[in-house]
Amino acid sequence: MRRDFLKLCGLAGLGFAVPVRSRESPAAETPRDEPYAGPFYVVFNASGGWDTTYLMDPKGVNGINRLYKDGDILTKGAHKYAPNKAHAKGGLCNEDFYSEFGAELLTVNGLDYSTNNHSPGARYMATGKLDSTEYPTFAALVAACRGPNCPLAFLTFGNYSATGNLVAMSRVPYLPSLKKIALADAMDGNERAPYHDKFALDRIEEALRETNEAARAAPRLPRAEHAENMLYAAQVNSKALQRVAQYIPATSPRERLSQQVEIALASFKAGVCVSANLTIGQFDSHANNDADQMKLIPEFLAGVAYLMRRAGELKIREQIVVVVQSEMGRTPDYNAGNGKDHWSIGSALFLGRGIKGNRVVGATDAKQFAVPLAPATLALDKDKGIKVRPEHVHLALRELAGIADHPLSKKFPLGVPEKEKLRGLWTGA
Repeated sequence: MRRDFLKLCGLAGLGFAVPVRSRESPAAETPRDEPYAGPFYVVFNASGGWDTTYLMDPKGVNGINRLYKDGDILTKGAHKYAPNKAHAKGGLCNEDFYSEFGAELLTVNGLDYSTNNHSPGARYMATGKLDSTEYPTFAALVAACRGPNCPLAFLTFGNYSATGNLVAMSRVPYLPSLKKIALADAMDGNERAPYHDKFALDRIEEALRETNEAARAAPRLPRAEHAENMLYAAQVNSKALQRVAQYIPATSPRERLSQQVEIALASFKAGVCVSANLTIGQFDSHANNDADQMKLIPEFLAGVAYLMRRAGELKIREQIVVVVQSEMGRTPDYNAGNGKDHWSIGSALFLGRGIKGNRVVGATDAKQFAVPLAPATLALDKDKGIKVRPEHVHLALRELAGIADHPLSKKFPLGVPEKEKLRGLWTGA
């Protein structure tokens, strides 16, 4: 049965924590079946490059947008946003999104990506490091630091997902796949048709535990040791994953992001996951920018809203940290195909645990260029300020997660000078 579980994990692209049995390491311990209680981290990726001027950084001047003018720009508290209710195609319009979440939303405008190419841009926004493919994404790093023994510590549904070899990357594409993994000791995920009864499973677990403990003191070849560890990890993780089944909804939502959200939230609630990397694509609107963005931005916002609402129903909303981003923006002018091309300036949204909302940090000018800000006060400072880049945000994210001084974080330094640290980004203090 454990062999079948390992095979299923491989087919689903599922990684899980393997307990390391090093006789030289005093830290080597028997893994404990204890749920991870949070915080949980979710990164939403608008893959392809969203048009921020149709969301959180409205302009309405210089021909930058065709669907509204400067006088049409709306406000909600400290936020200014583009009106799109009349043009949104499904999903959640800006007006409704800001009405529901504006009070807890932090916007960072004027992010300088330093590139307008998809691959390096996605890597930069995911890791905070532009010139290296070795760095882990923030989602992978926080999973490795906070819950490395969780069976599904780092879930990813696409986009840039490098782990830095710190933690297993888990891919569970569909809710039925999650159910099969959660109920690995049942035929095709049907809990009414188990392979073994509870008595037999308990005996198997006890036998594996005793064998594993006895093997610690005995010399073994590395390959044999690895195989035994894999077998033991499969048993321990299989038992932990059973907790997920009760949180899997009976029916799957139709929307792309909502499906991903359900998988992530069930895993969070069961205490087997720390972070999730969610994504939808097709934002690369080189042709018909307005039509494409008016379809995709509402779909994207609806996914964020779905996460927050469902997290509330599952009573884990207070433990959720959300990052909403893209790898680039769109140009301030239209091309001959009514599209917009790649732009190296953009924005990001944040909300959740430890983040003070109803705030906007940074800005772009009337031509959509980034305005420098003073990192100590977060006030705009055209003369002496700095341009905020992804590494500045990532350092702040590490601090928010309490992992900035973790040994694994120090293996991947971001190189932000002390004087450039963004003070009070999350608290406003």
